[in-house]
Amino acid sequence: MTDVTFSTLGVPQPLVAALAAEGKTSAFPIQVDTLPDTLAGRDVLGRGKTGSGKTLAFAIPMVARLGGALAGGSRRKGRPLGLVLAPTRELATQIDATLAPLAAAYGLKTTTIFGGVNQNRQVQALNAGVDIIVACPGRLEDLMKQGYAHLDAIEITVIDEADHMADLGFLPVVTRILTATPSGGQRLLFSATLDNGVDKLVNRFLHNQVLHSVDEAHSPVAAMTHHVFTMTDADAKKDVVTALASGMGRRILFMRTKHHAKKLAKQLTAQGIPAVDLHGNLSQPQRDRNLAAFSAGTAKVLVATDVAARGVHVDDVELVIHVDPPMEHKAYLHRSGRTARAGAEGAVVTLVLPGQEKDVAQLLRKAAISVAPVRVTATSAEVTGLVGEVAPYVKPEPVQRPAQGGGRSTGANAQRKRAAREQGTGGQRSGRGQGSGRSQSAGRSSDRVQSGHQRSDQSAGHTRSAQPQGNPRTPGRRASGGGTGGKLMVGSVVRQNGGGRRTGR
Repeated sequence: MTDVTFSTLGVPQPLVAALAAEGKTSAFPIQVDTLPDTLAGRDVLGRGKTGSGKTLAFAIPMVARLGGALAGGSRRKGRPLGLVLAPTRELATQIDATLAPLAAAYGLKTTTIFGGVNQNRQVQALNAGVDIIVACPGRLEDLMKQGYAHLDAIEITVIDEADHMADLGFLPVVTRILTATPSGGQRLLFSATLDNGVDKLVNRFLHNQVLHSVDEAHSPVAAMTHHVFTMTDADAKKDVVTALASGMGRRILFMRTKHHAKKLAKQLTAQGIPAVDLHGNLSQPQRDRNLAAFSAGTAKVLVATDVAARGVHVDDVELVIHVDPPMEHKAYLHRSGRTARAGAEGAVVTLVLPGQEKDVAQLLRKAAISVAPVRVTATSAEVTGLVGEVAPYVKPEPVQRPAQGGGRSTGANAQRKRAAREQGTGGQRSGRGQGSGRSQSAGRSSDRVQSGHQRSDQSAGHTRSAQPQGNPRTPGRRASGGGTGGKLMVGSVVRQNGGGRRTGR
């Protein structure tokens, strides 16, 4: 197929120049299909596999229309004209990174809104006046209720990863947010599937929409090779994981639990393979720092739970390893979609222990993946072929931090101790955040939270009315300034919709 340039699709010259400055001159299939309709103001329902170029498919028409035909008198007191809803903080951040350079070509301002961080910066940005906001539903609804966010001037709304919103239980919040936008605005919805209530969003909020389906919703990427490695026992698996992680290129290792992701990242780093973790127990600054290290290449390995399977896009990930096979085929495809993106090649490996063969075979059938399992050890040709050149040993840096309680980050410990000193209760709080405290209900903890915890939750932008009553049984996770956001992907909304357990992985 001949490359199609953005100019031939009707993209305005300022955006063509901005895209060319980033080395983007040819459009991907989903952009070729959708841009003529989206630039014309049509509502569009886009279906495409992960890594297909959906972000630019909606970012280009949003900026082109808001910077041109829609930029005039509709703006009222700096209220936003464009809204993008995303299910996770990582995805919101990366959408904004794509949008901002394009918006700058027209002098438009963008900002991100999500939980897990202090809301003050977000409030200041809204008060100063922004044109486009990229938001997670929970924090946005919080700011709407507080009177800081107003959506009555929105001209274009985008719902990205709508099926993931549904999986996390956010559709009621998304529905309330969309209801707050003008009914005559343009709406674009992108989703891999239309199940779990996504079709209800489409029927209610999109009008005379055009459906563009590029690739089947569950189709694997052609440039992606799949491997299934079986091993005799857990020790053999550990050796294979270490070998696969030791190559020169970037690789993502997926685990089922936060604890095991953190543990494996530490083990690899101790073995001279710099690795960082990404999961729901990390605060937003920790997530940003770890993703930055992975993107920059100072850490070649990212060990993640399914929180990273959606929305995290780092260029040139050459290998995805399902250290723990996922529970269902959609998770397999989304995890695997971190490699072989935007036309690049990549490989996917699933590691299978005795007793897992039947489940993995069924999962792959549903994902339309046909691959024969191979019994391997760490020195098998199939393994060494994927490793390629082994990266040089990197001496681990000495860890300089206080003793950690219940897997807390250094930042969370420091904040907890500081709050304790201010109240003169330091000796009573050393046992918080341990073990069962994490499994107690969020509702009870918000009622019985200590004032030190209350301060931390307020710094994360939550607005529940916790009473400053001391109670040594309060779950320790409330002590971290980013703890709630680190645990729950979209801040306080999860408490309203019951999605917390899913996103904490």
